[in-house]
Amino acid sequence: MSLISKKNQITLPVEALREAGLGAGDDVSIQVAGPGRLEVVKTDMDAVVDRYAGRYDSSVYPPGYLEDLRREWER
Repeated sequence: MSLISKKNQITLPVEALREAGLGAGDDVSIQVAGPGRLEVVKTDMDAVVDRYAGRYDSSVYPPGYLEDLRREWER
């Protein structure tokens, strides 16, 4: 059993993580599964890239903004 700390942190049992196929360095999201229930779901990073790649076209930034930003990196 785990307790929720004052900082809203918990320690997950290593056996449960192994059984779920999760480990150190995995990117996960937490989803509500119902009252008193949460799900830890491994993030499919390829799906995230596919979802957001190309979303920001030239209308997102004012003209010249990205060029100015790149020049700052050269300093």
